[in-house]
Amino acid sequence: MKASSHSKTSSSASQTLSRRRFIKVSALAGGAAALGGPRLLRADNTAPKLNVAMIGLGGQGLARLKEAIQCGANIVALCDVDDKMIELARTATGEELGNPSIHTDFHKMLKAEKNLDAVIIATPDHWHAPAAQAAFAAHKHIFCEKPLAHTISEVRELRKRASGSKVVTQLGNQGSALNTMRRGIELIQAGAIGQVRTVHVWVAKSGSFKPGQAALVGEDPVPAGLHWDNWIGPAPFHPYKKAGYHPKAWRAWYDFGGGSMADWGCHGLNLPFRALKLNAPTEIEADVQGEITASYPIGVRIRFDFAARGDLPPVTLWWYDGGRLPSEDVVPKSVVDLFGEIPRDGVLMTGEKGFTYGAPHQGSQFIQLAGEPALTGLADHQATQSIPRTLPRVKGHMQEWIDACQHGGVPYSNFEIGGQLTEIVLAGVVALRAGKKLEWDGPGMRAKNDRDAAKFIHAKYRSGWA
Repeated sequence: MKASSHSKTSSSASQTLSRRRFIKVSALAGGAAALGGPRLLRADNTAPKLNVAMIGLGGQGLARLKEAIQCGANIVALCDVDDKMIELARTATGEELGNPSIHTDFHKMLKAEKNLDAVIIATPDHWHAPAAQAAFAAHKHIFCEKPLAHTISEVRELRKRASGSKVVTQLGNQGSALNTMRRGIELIQAGAIGQVRTVHVWVAKSGSFKPGQAALVGEDPVPAGLHWDNWIGPAPFHPYKKAGYHPKAWRAWYDFGGGSMADWGCHGLNLPFRALKLNAPTEIEADVQGEITASYPIGVRIRFDFAARGDLPPVTLWWYDGGRLPSEDVVPKSVVDLFGEIPRDGVLMTGEKGFTYGAPHQGSQFIQLAGEPALTGLADHQATQSIPRTLPRVKGHMQEWIDACQHGGVPYSNFEIGGQLTEIVLAGVVALRAGKKLEWDGPGMRAKNDRDAAKFIHAKYRSGWA
């Protein structure tokens, strides 16, 4: 097998207003450090470098390549089935890249690179699990972009492989490393906003793909340097269509990705999953605008119900994307006042004593307790000062993984934790595709009231690519 990479028109006045709002939000949240987390620091150049290979060099792959170089990794190999992606990566990184070997088949690469320590996987979703399984078999450390895999059954297999393995793993939900994410988890678990029973998560319409499409018809010539059959790999075969699947547009199609839910779910659900110790949902119901097709729909809303967990009460979590937002009576007035409207993205954790709000990547940026007139930056609220830090702080998500590969330790979003989160996210995609309310058995990986949903849960590879 081989692998591949993967609004409004604003006037100058509205751009100025947006810039002012950004400055205002940044200041209230505690400044740039609170919004962006700790500055990514270059690794100690005196330490032995980690020898890393890139599998997939599309948008996310290029970003991870640059990040790994900044963290001090030695890039020994690049693997992609599109020659253009490799050339773009070389141009974008220049002399910092060095002189890595070039491959189109990650199996051959894993055999050929004798000094390889680790791989970074940033392919389209349908290639995540095959590439990770090959890396496990070769005993290489793994950083894999989110979602961890394309189907729930693949995620479960990767979790099993990771359990007890000496392979260091990390899921690419980068917000896990931010101070606002980890502090939000600490405060919520310490009871700062009381028991949480309701969560709302919403993300803006993705700009990387077009939702709600009918199946593509026809075929275009395959560009020189693109190994199309190898790009398709284990997925059902589709003829090449210019701008139809590769690059970026693949995320719209269920055969290759899972739309905004799979793309952003591991970011937006990260805080509630961790802070509320969520396990598998018991019921999932999705509603969409338009028909259910082979592509991700327009205007998505999904409800996840979670049972009580020890002393923690049941939770209802709402997900929105494609332009849908929670209603005005859900989003607190103080949040709307801060942004001048319901913000385009958000994670709203509502408890008995108050709420926290933040962007999907960030975790909790703001807190407001009952009776207070306005939001307060998470780090500045007087009532939270006595709550101790219980989670380590790190230099960055990639750096945390590289440090663990070199010096030991378990990254915060390792495949066991990241896999649990991904299973919840992909269960939402299953509900979208099934088109009905599902009674969900998470441990059994099944919808108790819909046997037909199994085809969306278990991977079925194209003949010759298993």
